[in-house]
Amino acid sequence: MKKVLYIILFYSLILSITGCVSKSDQPDPGAMGLMSVATVEVTPLKIQKIAQKIDLSATLKGYETKNIAPSVSGNIEHIYVDIGSRINPGDTLVRMDQNQYKTTKLAYTNLSIEYERIRELYETETVSQQTYDQTELSYKQTKENLSFLTQNTFVKADMPGVITAKNYEDGELFSGNPILTLTQIRHLKAIISIPETYFPLVEEGMKLNIRSDIYPEQTFPAIIEIVYPIIDEATHTFKARLKIPNQAELLRPGMFIRTTLELGEINAFMVPYQSVLRLTGSNERYVFINETGVARRISVSLGQRYDEMVEIVSDKLTSGDLLVTVGQEKLIDGMKMNVVE
Repeated sequence: MKKVLYIILFYSLILSITGCVSKSDQPDPGAMGLMSVATVEVTPLKIQKIAQKIDLSATLKGYETKNIAPSVSGNIEHIYVDIGSRINPGDTLVRMDQNQYKTTKLAYTNLSIEYERIRELYETETVSQQTYDQTELSYKQTKENLSFLTQNTFVKADMPGVITAKNYEDGELFSGNPILTLTQIRHLKAIISIPETYFPLVEEGMKLNIRSDIYPEQTFPAIIEIVYPIIDEATHTFKARLKIPNQAELLRPGMFIRTTLELGEINAFMVPYQSVLRLTGSNERYVFINETGVARRISVSLGQRYDEMVEIVSDKLTSGDLLVTVGQEKLIDGMKMNVVE
């Protein structure tokens, strides 16, 4: 019995000693992380003058494209052009079924005679005002209808260009889809997307050159014709339309082109590209600076990149801040650092 009693007393003593150890005496894993020290290298931030150049790309389009689709139904009597035909303003492109046109033309001829007769009688006060007004109204309506039918029966071009599509043949029934497509190619256009940062610097009338891989030794002049007034909230870019003279017709719609937009010089922070980190699962970029031996995380936006250097933008950075350039991938905000010269 004494032996059993001694065993019970021994285990009671052990439990009482263990219970005296408080939770505050246990090491805090979080605190242990903050107490750890990372060895890093730093570089003072300096403002540099850099030339603002943005490399952009786009696809060329005809400066103006028109689908030839008359506003009358019926059969297509004749198409005067084919794909590739060169067109001048006033050239006849299509002749539609003429039955409605001929009927209206005959009615207009008869009404013209009747109108002249009634007008002469009205001037001699032989017919009433009402008869004259009704005849005049009918005459003018028929005249407008004939003009409409003339334009839509004998379809003419109202701009120069090249026929780039033909969707019908002679004698087919016009179903509403364009009969032809006329594209202006002696002037071209392209839409470029520019980062929103540069919105205040881009103006209509700015000149630039475009390049095509098809003509690696040549550049082609262009001008910014329109700056679109809104920013795309999804891409944070805005659009600008280029106008490109193409009298020699070396360039064609559909070609891929590149251009460089030069926007003068600015003062900027240029840092090694590897010093900028990206938050996992997002496009947020950040750097670390040395704040009296403690790492401070600063969110930044990226600007232009030159080889291994990149422009960073943040209103929380000033010239002279010590940027962590080696060891930054091991840091967390508030972590102590051992700075090596």
